[in-house]
Amino acid sequence: MAGLIAPVARLIEEFSKLPGVGTKTAQRLTYHMLRAPADEARGLAAALIAVKEQVAYCSVCSNITETGVDPCAICADDRRDAARICVVEEPLDVLAIERTGEFRGRYHVLHGAISPIDGIGPDQIRARELIGRVTGGAIDEVILATNPNLEGEATAMYLADLLAPHVASVTRIARGLPVGGDLEYADDVTLIRSLQGRRQVER
Repeated sequence: MAGLIAPVARLIEEFSKLPGVGTKTAQRLTYHMLRAPADEARGLAAALIAVKEQVAYCSVCSNITETGVDPCAICADDRRDAARICVVEEPLDVLAIERTGEFRGRYHVLHGAISPIDGIGPDQIRARELIGRVTGGAIDEVILATNPNLEGEATAMYLADLLAPHVASVTRIARGLPVGGDLEYADDVTLIRSLQGRRQVER
């Protein structure tokens, strides 16, 4: 960037790579860090490094877990219903559903949704791992809790077809969530109603 010294330009460029952060926001964040105490900048840098070095993915559900803790705490909890799996797009969605206290089964995190426009197909999400988990007949119900937008609906329909031969009941969370919304922004009451009102997937 013209007129900027290299370290400032580099930080602006790195902030700009974050989702939802445009050039103007990246510049504001950079100049905030310039004015902040050195300890604050070091704390941010240390937190970023720790996330990459101390966080891993659960080998069972693909949710995030601490490095060396596998399976994750939810998968390792014998009090949870192992015959019921709730499928979500991102780890933040697990937190949102857990906050309600309504669901006591296990999870499966896809890490995305099918979106041909963005070049994301079935092979780019963790659908194969989900099918591997349900093969064998030990799962009574799979709840498809993908986001209620075009990508989430397409993903749910794709998974429903794959799951049908292996699971007795494949349900979809009810439309208590606004179309185009994300689970992580939903309030607790809306999420509870969505889980309580789940229905059989129509194919």
